[in-house]
Amino acid sequence: MPHPASAEAPPVSSRPSLSLPYVYAVFFFSGMAALIYQVVWQRSLFAIFGVNIESVTIVVSAFMLGLGLGSTAGGALSTRPGAPLLRWFAAIELGIGIYGALSLHLFRWVGASTAGAGGLAVFALTFGLVALPTSLMGATLPLLVAHTVQRSGNVGKAVGMLYFTNTLGSAVASFATAVLLLGKLGQTKTVYLAALANCAVAAGAFALDLRSRKEGQ
Repeated sequence: MPHPASAEAPPVSSRPSLSLPYVYAVFFFSGMAALIYQVVWQRSLFAIFGVNIESVTIVVSAFMLGLGLGSTAGGALSTRPGAPLLRWFAAIELGIGIYGALSLHLFRWVGASTAGAGGLAVFALTFGLVALPTSLMGATLPLLVAHTVQRSGNVGKAVGMLYFTNTLGSAVASFATAVLLLGKLGQTKTVYLAALANCAVAAGAFALDLRSRKEGQ
């Protein structure tokens, strides 16, 4: 999922890091999971609330606003001195995975509960269902940019490589979800697969954080 970038660079570590390729790989799979959610959530919400210009606008607006708000919050967190950036990133990915695993059940429950409700109530609920997890997604890039800049000292390379790997993961997931996953697994199992990817990303980030602390970086 493309993210707005954080602009401020934290202090640079005096030690080079060998873990940066793993950070890029982690963010690749994070991008894959995010795009799987976007495709499946859109289909699920359209099935519940209908496919019309209003529904499309709500879903797309919630995705973009959530990413923007999350990026702002993540950028603020990333500038804190001594912030455990990888641990925060891992915790966010785990939160996204938990929400993702429960998301379709939540969407269906909300859809059944709001049957016959007014347009404003449906708008607010639909908007909130999507904006909450996408805010978490939006916070991930600033945290990883700050971590990568600390290790490499190169803001442009950090932003460029992370954005590239995340977007590449999103592109792969978009194609795979539409062409393969939904047809073979259905919506629920496809979302579970994305949630599993988030949990794997979180575990990988925790492992990288532990390695960095052992190396004294």
